[in-house]
Amino acid sequence: MLNKKTLKNLFFLSLCTFVSMPAFCEESVIDEEMENVSANAVAAYEAEDSLFNQITTLEQEKVLMQLEKERAQLDLELDRLAAEKIKLHMEIDTLSGRAEQQQQELENEKARLEAEAAKLEREKEALEAQAQEAAAAKEYVVQTAKTEEKEQEIDFNKSYKLVNVFGSGSQLQATIKDLKSGQNKRISVGKNVDGYTVKSISLYDGVVFEKDGNTQTLNVVSSANE
Repeated sequence: MLNKKTLKNLFFLSLCTFVSMPAFCEESVIDEEMENVSANAVAAYEAEDSLFNQITTLEQEKVLMQLEKERAQLDLELDRLAAEKIKLHMEIDTLSGRAEQQQQELENEKARLEAEAAKLEREKEALEAQAQEAAAAKEYVVQTAKTEEKEQEIDFNKSYKLVNVFGSGSQLQATIKDLKSGQNKRISVGKNVDGYTVKSISLYDGVVFEKDGNTQTLNVVSSANE
């Protein structure tokens, strides 16, 4: 269909032909035709086929591609974080298991040390009991030995007889007789007779023997009585 401008142009063209105004009509028609062509070109212009639209589409595609790239990067980062999270949970579980194992080992070691301490305490008590028994046995042996020794101690007044005392001053000596063997022994201060030491010799007190603080006197009177 012809639009209003086209009809108008045809009208002016016809008018110019019949009125004989060629120059005016030609110029008007040309102007009108140019406007008509421009209008038709503008009307026939399709935005989707324009260069601007193509550029805009390309920019949008670039933006979309960038967004897709960033989304893919974010997906990779999320996957990495998920893997790290799983790894951390595994490490936590491992550390928890290790801590429980170490706790159990510590408890076992504590129980072992307590058992060892109890064993040592029993051994200590046994050693103390043995030491007490050994001390008691030793004391018994000592007392028995002392008793036997005491029983075996010699009685000089029953075993010996003072025969005489001779010499002078600190050089006094004595002669005693062994009543069992009948032999005479000459003694002086410091001599040993049957485990006793001659402590002193006197004309009046006789001979004094000493052993471990115990003293016996063999005098003239007792010997005379024999």
